[in-house]
Amino acid sequence: MLRPLAGLLCICLVASKATAAESFGFSDVAAKARDLAQQGWSAPPGIPDFLREIEYSRYQEIRFREDRNLWRDSDSPFQVMLTPAGKHFTHAVALNEIRDGEVQPIPFARDNFSYPSEEFAKRIPADLGYAGFRLTYPLRGPDINNQFLAFAGASYFRGVGRSDGFGLSARGVAIDTGLSSGEEFPSFIEFWLEKPAGGAEEMVLYALLDGPSLTGAYRFTVRPGDALEVDVQAQLFFRNQVGLAGYAPLTSMFYYGENTLRPLGEWRPQTHDSDGLLVVDGDSGEWLWRPLINPASLRMSYLRANNPKGFGLIQRDRDFRDFQDLEARYERRPSAWVEPRGDWGKGNVVLVEIPTRSEVNDNIVAFWAPEESPGAGDSVELAYTLTFGPPDITGSPAGAAMNTFVGDGNRIGGGDQDGAYRILVDFAGGALDKTDPGADVVSHVSAVGDTRVLEHFVEYSEPTGQWRLSMLVKPPPDQTLDLRAYLSREGEPLTETWTYELPPGLDIRSQ
Repeated sequence: MLRPLAGLLCICLVASKATAAESFGFSDVAAKARDLAQQGWSAPPGIPDFLREIEYSRYQEIRFREDRNLWRDSDSPFQVMLTPAGKHFTHAVALNEIRDGEVQPIPFARDNFSYPSEEFAKRIPADLGYAGFRLTYPLRGPDINNQFLAFAGASYFRGVGRSDGFGLSARGVAIDTGLSSGEEFPSFIEFWLEKPAGGAEEMVLYALLDGPSLTGAYRFTVRPGDALEVDVQAQLFFRNQVGLAGYAPLTSMFYYGENTLRPLGEWRPQTHDSDGLLVVDGDSGEWLWRPLINPASLRMSYLRANNPKGFGLIQRDRDFRDFQDLEARYERRPSAWVEPRGDWGKGNVVLVEIPTRSEVNDNIVAFWAPEESPGAGDSVELAYTLTFGPPDITGSPAGAAMNTFVGDGNRIGGGDQDGAYRILVDFAGGALDKTDPGADVVSHVSAVGDTRVLEHFVEYSEPTGQWRLSMLVKPPPDQTLDLRAYLSREGEPLTETWTYELPPGLDIRSQ
């Protein structure tokens, strides 16, 4: 549930001490966050310059020793690997474990890591601390410690299902993302890890967040498996009014795909961690799909989603032939799906698309934003389930837009209309898969603004077993092309609603 509160009570911050496990819980973390919000913000102590300025390849040579995994000598199927500070991880976090009925700090030890050289190891401060941690679980065999969830850097965390490789990230919160005022990056500054019993299939951990404009308390209940489920309970305490509060944020990368130009010199067909945003509006129940783009300038889209039933960044391209990258293996990148619990009220799913000339930059952010941003002294409670895994984690019953192709509408195969685009969308899944190829499937296409829809039709694609919607559309010069489309039969929708925006500056009709 998402609920604004007022009149915050100041509670004295208690230093971390051994505490009975049964007496420690979410309310204790919330009390710390509430008190911290009454104080001025101070940036966490930084790490030495040589670690912050280290080359990425050099940082990768600092490796945690697997024989030092936390809980390795217990019967718990969960273990914990610790993350070294350095490069992008510019401050340490406090780590605690709840074990044998007590909360105890996890002390830093230099010899938990192997280093590039002895000379390098000597420069590591004895009290440096850890940047975060990675959780392991035997997903692919009883004797294999598979990493499935990692917390490190600001409030970022990444998760995978059984067959996935790491890709997009989630965050605790997003503050003023995409605004000209500049984005804030609050950080998790302390964690408490509750040691699971032998044979346990889930694990609980708590986190304390701090940033210039707010603090926060979090409880994560994690269940690894074919898909990773993370139940999130959070309470946020705002020090200041913010311009744009983003809840359950997801961060990903889209460099180029089937609906964009391939950069000059690129041999791979596509390069992205996610290829679209999926949203379920709570009022209408409509499933809305938006293919991602790599814009020429920053773009922010507000997709109305009152009391949303779900939203996420999805990787629908799951075939190696879609990417041809033996190293990155983008076809194994997970999707992430947010399912809110309780009534979140009126608001929008915000999609931020940032220009990038490289796949190393995370340039896509999606989150839910309330209609009215919280003010100084407000508190917000929210709960949701976040799932990492294959694209079917959404549970969508509708036919899905699997491919979007965009080309010139004034050439052979495209049409004979100067200034127009030929756009093709392949749909599959849901009731479409049981629809006879000769059935009367109807296409519905509408444009926003002055874009003209010159023609549209749908046909069955025998080679792929999908239904292809073909559109010829013409936007006014220097205006954004903005379309919506879906398929139906006998008056009943068969598919989600496909939406697409192509702004000026991304003219892919001729090069």
